[in-house]
Amino acid sequence: MKLLSNSTKVIYLIIMILFIIIVGLFWLDYIGLINIGRMYHQYIAKESPSVVDAADDEPSLIEREEFEKEKDKLLQRIEDLDKREAKIVEAEKIIAKEKEKLEQLQKGLDQEKKALELEKKKYSGYKKNVMDLAKKIESIPPQDAVDIMVQWEETLIIDVLRQIDQNAAKEGRMSISTYLLSLMPKEKASRVMYLMTQL
Repeated sequence: MKLLSNSTKVIYLIIMILFIIIVGLFWLDYIGLINIGRMYHQYIAKESPSVVDAADDEPSLIEREEFEKEKDKLLQRIEDLDKREAKIVEAEKIIAKEKEKLEQLQKGLDQEKKALELEKKKYSGYKKNVMDLAKKIESIPPQDAVDIMVQWEETLIIDVLRQIDQNAAKEGRMSISTYLLSLMPKEKASRVMYLMTQL
């Protein structure tokens, strides 16, 4: 009984191995690693391999046509990629030029901003100096003030006289600017009064 049981196990084992082999062959055929149909025709049916399936034969006309089509597609794809790359390179050049222009423009704007800030500081300092000079001129005798003012540039004389007028108007009194002009040499006074109408 024990011997019979062992024989049955052997038979079952053989059947299982055969089943696994058959299933494995079908699975390999399914995933494309082997071709059961081709193996059947070559080793069992003893038929001559076809032109298309012959491993050692030259490629068939259909295969060559398919190969040429794929080759043409690949070449066309490469050509399209080259064209796109050329367009990208050209676009990058244009962008680089525009970026350089913008950088130059920004640099120019920065320089103008600095120049304006410098002028503003200069004007602020100049304006303060004019206000200080106007107060000093008003605080000293008129003839002494005129002797000092005739040594200045005409634009500075005009600005100080105008500041004197503003101070007088603010304080509600008469300005001495006209009197100071009357004490200046006639030629100098005429020149200053003319420029005051132009500036």
